[in-house]
Amino acid sequence: MPREYQFPFELRHLVYFREVARQLHFRKAAESLAVAQPALSRSIAQLEKEMGVDLLNRTRRRVELTAAGRAFLERIEPLLRALAAVPGDIQALAGGQAGHVRVAFTGLAMATVLPGILREFNRRYPGIKVELNESPTSAQLESLKNGEIACGFFHPDITAPAGFSTKLLLQEKNGVLLPAEHKLAMAPKLRLRDLADTAFVMFPRAHNPGFYDRVLAAFQAAGVTPRIADEVWPRANAIGLVRAGLGATFMAPSEAKQLPDEVTFRPLEGPAPESRLVLGWRKDGPADPALGAFLVVAGAATA
Repeated sequence: MPREYQFPFELRHLVYFREVARQLHFRKAAESLAVAQPALSRSIAQLEKEMGVDLLNRTRRRVELTAAGRAFLERIEPLLRALAAVPGDIQALAGGQAGHVRVAFTGLAMATVLPGILREFNRRYPGIKVELNESPTSAQLESLKNGEIACGFFHPDITAPAGFSTKLLLQEKNGVLLPAEHKLAMAPKLRLRDLADTAFVMFPRAHNPGFYDRVLAAFQAAGVTPRIADEVWPRANAIGLVRAGLGATFMAPSEAKQLPDEVTFRPLEGPAPESRLVLGWRKDGPADPALGAFLVVAGAATA
């Protein structure tokens, strides 16, 4: 056997010693362990011989831990507790009650469906840790392909590699987010052509080319040439620039339920881009009970 696996004791020696240290009485420890007292005494003597130190002081009246015995007990106690927990931990992992799942998301997901999914998932599976990472659709697809994340909330406009499964979670016609002091902020009806003189804050096309192109197509259908003031990421930065009065941006109605006072959301009539959001994961990935539990909760929460 390799030297790294050679120990001067067996597991039973540690269990026997801990019980004697707890009871400080060989007969009571033997009864608790359901072993014969002479066998228990021999095991403790073997352990002391292999360790090369006295772990116990024995007299006719009492048993005491030596300084070495106290130090030994402190070190083996966490090991024995960890070993005792292994079967339950493994069963919880196999049953989807414990584990770890890495989830990526876009700003649209966090502003709409994701908080409710996380709340329900944490209620049902408190033993599973969810690691969240905001990233654009293009980065999520690459991370899914490489196995760096378990699933992602992204926009389904970039062709995904073969072997992916997706579930549509959201599909909404966009409105426009305006600074509260914008001259059209209180207009009862609003069309893109009314915003011909308004600068817009967008995001880099590479992050979500499908939605970006739908924005341009909507402007074209409205007969308007868009004025793009800036392209920023993540999504919250665009909202911040609108709050600062530096432009407008597009937003799905589901995103617009809670907004700061400095901005206002107006629905659009006529041509307008459409937001789409899916939950995606690999079909051919290893069976992961934690991911399976997350997909079930996400599916039920958005049914």
